[in-house]
Amino acid sequence: MKLCVTSTGRTLADSVDPKFGRCAYFIIVDSDTMEFEAVENSAASVSGGAGISAGKLVTEHGAGVVLTGNVGPNAYKTLNAAGIKIATDFKGTVKEAVENFKKGNISFSDSATVTKHSGL
Repeated sequence: MKLCVTSTGRTLADSVDPKFGRCAYFIIVDSDTMEFEAVENSAASVSGGAGISAGKLVTEHGAGVVLTGNVGPNAYKTLNAAGIKIATDFKGTVKEAVENFKKGNISFSDSATVTKHSGL
């Protein structure tokens, strides 16, 4: 399964970024093979609509699940509309987040976890 983990850097050893819409990178990981691609988040520096733009970017990369610290209401709506599941409250490294997913140590969010503009 393709996972998207918000990240502060380009590798599995980097930390999970607590922000979805304004994270530095998305690490797209195949949970079976652990092959990954780092995608710079072009929405991180936009003045508005970061959650929507970031959600579209993740959708374009085919992720089925997002692992992140928090997700705002616009990003939640965008991801949910695309059928992407969202798990929040991740800390540690990207690799640890993926390992926790594989062990089933997650719960999916049924709503946004922060208010609009929380990542500013």
